[in-house]
Amino acid sequence: MSISLQKGQKVSLTKDNAGLSKVLIGLGWDEVKRAKGGFFAPKPMPIDCDASVLLLHNGKLMDKKDIIYFGNLKHASGTVQHMGDNLTGAGDGDDEQIVVDLARIPAEFDKIVVVVNIYEPKQRNQHFGMIKNASCRLVDNNKNVEMCKYNLTDDYSGATALIFGEIYRHDGEWKFNAIGQGTNDPGLGDLVKRYK
Repeated sequence: MSISLQKGQKVSLTKDNAGLSKVLIGLGWDEVKRAKGGFFAPKPMPIDCDASVLLLHNGKLMDKKDIIYFGNLKHASGTVQHMGDNLTGAGDGDDEQIVVDLARIPAEFDKIVVVVNIYEPKQRNQHFGMIKNASCRLVDNNKNVEMCKYNLTDDYSGATALIFGEIYRHDGEWKFNAIGQGTNDPGLGDLVKRYK
């Protein structure tokens, strides 16, 4: 049974899921329908949201190779795999997916932060107020069973990036914390500076 999470809520992933090894992080969003301009007005550019994860050591990003995103689809350890970039967010279900092998994550990593940013938001004049139905769900990848889902309900107008949540080790188990923090970082490079 899937747990519906609220902002700031924490849940154990491994306590009640014996043998849990691989987790699929599914991120989804829809674009708010925008008003059409006049006949000669240019068609609005689709919003390109990019999902990424940061592998942290003692809460800090130690190396850029520990950022898994559309430009680095697989971590060197082989334990984190980004399944590919969706340029428009069109369609039902997850827009982007990342698979994490919790059982094999190297011991030096204690936290996996899940973020989504808008590609070139300043140049395209786009922000998360133009996005609806944003969600993050965690699925037991071996059993294909959704464990928890976090739907963002806050107004993120003006925000160009979101820290969705974090998977972290605590007392020998893996937990998920639903964060839902919007930022004005203009790109992933700026967003990751928060963890250096």
